[in-house]
Amino acid sequence: MNEDELNVALIQYDILWEDPKGNRLRLENIFKNVPTEIDIIVLPEMFSTGFSMDVSSNAEPMEGDSLSWMREQSCLLNSVIAGSLMVSENGSFYNRFLFVFPAGNYEFYDKRHLFSMGKEDEKFLCGRERKIFKIKNFRILPQVCYDIRFPVFSRNNDDYDVMINCANWPVSRIDVWKTLLKARAIENQSYVLGVNRIGQDKLNIRYSGDSMVVDSKGKVMASATPGEGKVIVSKLSKLSLNRFRRKFPVLKDRDDFFISR
Repeated sequence: MNEDELNVALIQYDILWEDPKGNRLRLENIFKNVPTEIDIIVLPEMFSTGFSMDVSSNAEPMEGDSLSWMREQSCLLNSVIAGSLMVSENGSFYNRFLFVFPAGNYEFYDKRHLFSMGKEDEKFLCGRERKIFKIKNFRILPQVCYDIRFPVFSRNNDDYDVMINCANWPVSRIDVWKTLLKARAIENQSYVLGVNRIGQDKLNIRYSGDSMVVDSKGKVMASATPGEGKVIVSKLSKLSLNRFRRKFPVLKDRDDFFISR
C-alpha cells in the first residue's frame, strides 16, 4: 500500500426526496461501479434525504440506520465513506459530515456556515469546530456546501492536503461552484474534491452536479458530465503536492488569523 497515494471516488447522483432507505439502496447499486482499491468514497450533502428542512420527520439519531449502513458499506468496500446527514442529537439538529472507516470508527464535522437564504439556520445548529481528518499520509479538511464561500474558514494553516466539499448546489449558481472549487485549491495549495447532486428536488430546485477533482494549481483532474449520474475516480499524490509546495511556497507568506466564534 502506497501511503502517499489516495484513490478517491466521487458519487454524483439524483437524491430521492426524504427517502433514506431508497437512497441507500440506490447507492448500493452505484457502488457496484466503484473500482476496487478506492480509499475514500464521497457522497453529496444530505445524501439520504436531499436538502430538506423537515427535521422533525427526517433527522436520524447519531447511531441511526444511515450510520449503520455507512459502516456496513465501508467494511464491505474496504473504503472510507464520507458525506453529510441530517442528525438529531440532544434535542438539536445538525447537518453533519461523517467520515466512516472500514473498521467501523468514524469522525464528524458539523456544517458551520448554514444557508440562511434557505432557512437552514432556523432548523440546524452550526458547528463550532474546524476539523481535520487523517487517512494514509493525507490530512483532510471537511466542508459542506455553503462553507466553500468563506475563505477565512477554508484557509490552509499548513494543516491539510485535501479539502472535501459535499453539496446540494443549484444549477442557477453553478458557475460560482466551479469557480470557488478552483479558487480554494489555488489559494490553499491543496487538492479539492467537490461532490454535488443532480436532478430536481421537491422544491423544484434543479441540480447539474458538476462534481470535480481539482489539483493545487487549479487544474481539473477529473469531472462529471453535468446532469449525468457518474462515479468519478482520481488518484491524488502527496509527493507531487509536496514538490509543488516546496517549489512555490506561498503558504509561508499567509496571514495569521483567529476565528472568534
